[in-house]
Amino acid sequence: MARQPDDKAAAKFSSEDSALIRELALLLDETSLSEIEIERAGLRVRVARNINIATSVPVPVQPALAPATAAAAPVVAAAMDLSKHPGVVPSPMVGTAYWAPEPGAKPFIEVGTKVSQGQTLLIIEAMKTMNQIPSPRAGTVTQILVEDGQPVEFGEPLVIIE
Repeated sequence: MARQPDDKAAAKFSSEDSALIRELALLLDETSLSEIEIERAGLRVRVARNINIATSVPVPVQPALAPATAAAAPVVAAAMDLSKHPGVVPSPMVGTAYWAPEPGAKPFIEVGTKVSQGQTLLIIEAMKTMNQIPSPRAGTVTQILVEDGQPVEFGEPLVIIE
């Protein structure tokens, strides 16, 4: 007869059941698994270890992140103001912006670069497709508003061309 879990049955374990749970817990420790589940003779047992990812992050990394987050806030506010700039080039899509055609390659543009209409400014990767972002006008790049490898939203300012 298969045992059905209910509140009373869950509260009472036989010595065999307790031994099985201890054995599974030891197996988790020995194999570095995060969980294990077995079903035997109508009894299903799942043993899992509670892994707290936050405690696995080295402590010195967190203080370094706090100033970067604080510094990013003015950049976001400045980018919002720049969205109304007449020379802004907005992102035509959601994706990840890249400055160069491949890692380690020379960037398409730098601050001070003179660009012509249609010249590639950046690449935005969206759904595993690399999309070249052309310059809408000729001019000089005065600001690059996104970091290499940064996720961008539709309409987010990418570059200022004057």
